[in-house]
Parts: sequence; C-alpha cells; structure tokens
Amino acid sequence: MKSLPVLAALFLLLILAACALPLLPARPAALQSVALTTPEATPTLLIFPTPIPDRPTPTLTAVPATPVPPSGAGTPIHQPATLVPTLTPTEAPRLPAEKWQQWPVIPAITNRARESYLRGLALGTNPHTFAKVGDCQCVNVAFFGIYDQPKLYRLPKGYEVLQETIDWFAGSFNRDSAAVRGGFNVASVFVPLQADPNLCRAGETPLACEFRGMRPSIVLISMETGFEGRTAVVYEKYMRQIIEYALAQGSLPILATKADNFEGDHAINLTTARLAVEYDLPLWNFWRAVQNLPNHGMDAERNDKFHISVEAWNVRSFTGLQTLDAIWREVRQP
Repeated sequence: MKSLPVLAALFLLLILAACALPLLPARPAALQSVALTTPEATPTLLIFPTPIPDRPTPTLTAVPATPVPPSGAGTPIHQPATLVPTLTPTEAPRLPAEKWQQWPVIPAITNRARESYLRGLALGTNPHTFAKVGDCQCVNVAFFGIYDQPKLYRLPKGYEVLQETIDWFAGSFNRDSAAVRGGFNVASVFVPLQADPNLCRAGETPLACEFRGMRPSIVLISMETGFEGRTAVVYEKYMRQIIEYALAQGSLPILATKADNFEGDHAINLTTARLAVEYDLPLWNFWRAVQNLPNHGMDAERNDKFHISVEAWNVRSFTGLQTLDAIWREVRQP
C-alpha cells in the first residue's frame, strides 16, 4: 500500500498534466494534448468527512469507494467522496447575489429554469445527456469520469439514490467534452482554432462543436481564472455569451462558483452569482462546499492560488453529482 504522501503525489501528477496549461498562453488544440499515465498500484483508502458550514451535519457513516488497480495508462484512481447532505430544492427566493457565500451548495430549481429545460426537450435536446464547459478542473480524470466506470466507485450508504442519476446520464460523465481543456477560459470556447480537429468540423468553435454533437439537456459551466489581469468585466462578457448560447440551444445551464480567489476580491464568484440571478439559473456553490477543508480546499503544496487539493477534487465530483441529481429530479416534475 502506498503511503499518504506518495498517493497524494500520484494524484498531483495526474492533475498537473491537465492543469499546467492554464499557466501558459492558449494554443491550438493540436498542441495541447497530454498523456496521462497511472502506475500499476493499489491506492490507499482515504476518508475526508467534512460538513458544510452552517448546514446540518450528515449523520450517515461514510462508506468509502473501493479503489481498483488501474488497468492501463490514463485510468484515474478515485478517492472516496466527502459526504455532503442532499438538500431538497424549493421555490423559496434565494438571497441577493452579494450574499452568494451563504447560498446552499446544492441549488434549488426555479419555475423559469424548469420551463427552459422543457422547452429544450421540445427543441430536440437529449434528456439522457449533459455537457461540460470548463478548464482543467473539468477534465474527466479530475471531475466526474469515475461515474462511467462502475468498478472505480461505490456510493456511500444512504446515497444509493444517486445511482439513478448516474444510470440516466450514463456515457456523459467520462466522455471527452469538446468544450473542456486545460488552458481554456471563457473566451477560448468561441475560438475555432481551439477546437479539437478530431471532434469538430472545420471552422467550428469548441462550444458549437460540443452542442452539435451532444444536444445536451443540461450543461455544467465552470470556468476558473488562473491568469493575472483577467477581470470580472471580461469574464462576465463571455460568460453571458456562453449562457445565452446554451439557452438558445435548449440546454439548461448550471453555473458554478470556484474554490480559489485568484483575483483577490471574489469578483468572479460574485459575477457568477449575479448572472445566476439575472437568468434565473441554478448555481452550484462549490466554493462553500470546500470551506471546511484544510486551506479551504486549495493545494497548499503548490500554493499558486489556483489549483485545488485532492480532498477538494473529491468534494467537487460528489457535490457536482448531487447538484445534477437535484436538478434532474426537479425539472422532470410536471
């Protein structure tokens, strides 16, 4: 069995391959491919029971996933996710955007969001698919990929109901999104030169390529910053375009806050909350989910104010699944 420091190092190597690119200038897709390899070893089991601040602490006992030795290069090793209470969405008005830090981790659904989802189905979206739009923290090895690999996870006792959502969206979790790559930002998804030529048509943007190929009924949008000088004004300009494009295609966007405060004043998360209010969209408050983790979920070893820790990856995948589950169950209600 590997020791904890060695195991953590293995995980860091996986994400380094995907996340090193945000620190470099954006380049065409053909130049950004990376090979992810995993040594043949059985990882150590780790459990990180972390309650959400100011929320009810779960009383269930965590049952860790049972890791399986990788079968080949590129197979992710999964750590068991931290338990976070599944909250029932309501129609109650949420707090103003300026109080986004108090918003729940798992978002509520609104009538307007439900109407957008149903309108999308009428336009021909696929109710069994969701899409991801994001950067290195949305690549499959770090986020969601394990849920398409049944041998690599086991849901904790009391959370087995989440398997229904995993089964419903099977194939979406570990599929390579044309709109996800290390180094992507809110503007990159509109640049045809950034599109993967193996997935996209000539002259097609990564965003258009992803929606054409998937016709997703739901889309998770999570873009970090990671570069000096990226202002909330620029972020809002392009994020607004992503949201409006998704809505025009009939997909229901789910926005997400980020764990880091790279910009120094939480302006990006505030802007995301404001957009969620303006467009009446669900917001997955990942920032709040990691506040009780060491260093608030940030990677203390790299200490670059951008990359998150192994524990935070666990929380990210599990609360992301809870969010998808909560929204999916609500939008399909009459």
